[in-house]
Amino acid sequence: MRIATVQTQDGAKLAVDVNGEQRRLEFDGDLVALVEGGVDPHELSVGPALAGRLTAPLQPGKLVAIGLNYLDHIRESKLPQPEHPLIFAKFPSSVTGPEDTIVVDTQLTASVDWEVELGVIIGRPMRRVDVGEALDYVFGYTVCNDVSARDIQFSESQWTRGKSLDTFCPLGPVVVTADEIPDPQALTLRTRVNGELMQDSSTAEMLFGVAALLAFCSRSFTLEPGDLLLTGTPWGCGYFMEPPRALEIGDVVECEVERIGSLRNTVVAA
Repeated sequence: MRIATVQTQDGAKLAVDVNGEQRRLEFDGDLVALVEGGVDPHELSVGPALAGRLTAPLQPGKLVAIGLNYLDHIRESKLPQPEHPLIFAKFPSSVTGPEDTIVVDTQLTASVDWEVELGVIIGRPMRRVDVGEALDYVFGYTVCNDVSARDIQFSESQWTRGKSLDTFCPLGPVVVTADEIPDPQALTLRTRVNGELMQDSSTAEMLFGVAALLAFCSRSFTLEPGDLLLTGTPWGCGYFMEPPRALEIGDVVECEVERIGSLRNTVVAA
């Protein structure tokens, strides 16, 4: 099942099944409430068709992000290969929708970059879970753009501020439930800026696969229903190009993950 969140003209946010026509899922609350409630999405009834604007399909409790997790990205960055997953955080307030704008404060940053990523939504509490069981805890998958202010990121010892500016985490357009993606290590990822292909890789390039990342994280802290894991980005980031490239006001960024869909966000000035 593919679940999206639609904001209707009266401001209400409703989850819809977008396998075919958009249809209302008959439950109260947002997608996190659905996940926390342990509801089997295949047992949900559907109501009349409805239309509205796509918003972020969930508001995660935690955004756990992974750095330098693609072999091709490690090669292009010329940085040492991590011995274990490199974890940082993005603030939930950075989340924005699949069609919303990326707002850049040019007084804060002049080096904004794109990062297409596979997002993993947790379906039930995880603590000290083995690798072989980790995927059983996944509710579904989505597309993320880990927008990064590189000048902030690399001027500080911690990456959180440069990764967490408002609107710097577009999500969506849908959540595809885990049963439809049995192998998260076989998905193509692409990024285009103004139609020009920038990133073109596969989740097979991950240094640490989704199951290994989930198991590693759960050894240190509890992953809760509705939490989101950003699994890293492949080669093709603007900062590492020769010469480096950065997003400019007016640019249109499209991030795509196979079998899930695409984000399309325009860069605007604050």
